[in-house]
Order: sequence, then structure tokens, then C-alpha cells
Amino acid sequence: MRNKYIENFEKAQVAEKNIPDFRAGDTVRLAVTITEGDKTRVQNYEGVCIAKRGQGTGQTITVRKIGANSIGIERIFPLYSDSISEITVIRRGRVRRAKLFYLRDLAGKKARIKELRRK
Repeated sequence: MRNKYIENFEKAQVAEKNIPDFRAGDTVRLAVTITEGDKTRVQNYEGVCIAKRGQGTGQTITVRKIGANSIGIERIFPLYSDSISEITVIRRGRVRRAKLFYLRDLAGKKARIKELRRK
């Protein structure tokens, strides 16, 4: 049971942010604002969305990318954070699960996700 005032506040925050429709298995590019001292810059983080969880403004996504020396890097981003300025969907993946944690154990060609074909 959620407080109705909190729900109205969250609805207002969700309405002002433009989030595309994506799910686990999709490759996304996040424009993340990074503050270093008194300077700020935007850095892209591109990877496969392996999980979405939560509801309202507390919704988070887990994005996995392969870094240097084939090391997997995962970051959890709050969807409605001010540090994320833009989310773009690069490609849609064809998966049969909502959480793709099994990708952590796979490497190379086995970790590939087929692209979803639209009719």
C-alpha cells in the first residue's frame, strides 16, 4: 500500500523523463553525466540490458558490457536518475527470459544474443 501523495509525486517525475520502451536482451546506449571536480562531461555506456527491476521512480536496470581483456563490466543504473541524460536502444534482442544472469558465465560467441526481427 503506497501513499497517494508519493504516487502523485512519482507520476509527475516519471512523466517528465523520456524513457524508450526496452527490455532485457536489448542493447542500449546510456548517456551518463560524470562530474569530476568542478567539470562535468557526458560519457556513453553501451551494453546489453540483462535485468530490469523495481517500479515507479525506484526502477533500475543492469547493463553489462565487455571491457578490455574480455572482462565483463556490469553497472546498475536508476532509470529516473538525473545523471542519465539520454537512453537509446541500439538493437532488440530475442531472449526468452526476463533476467539474463546466465550471460555472466558465457564468453565469446556463446554470449551473443540473436536480433529480434520485426514483421
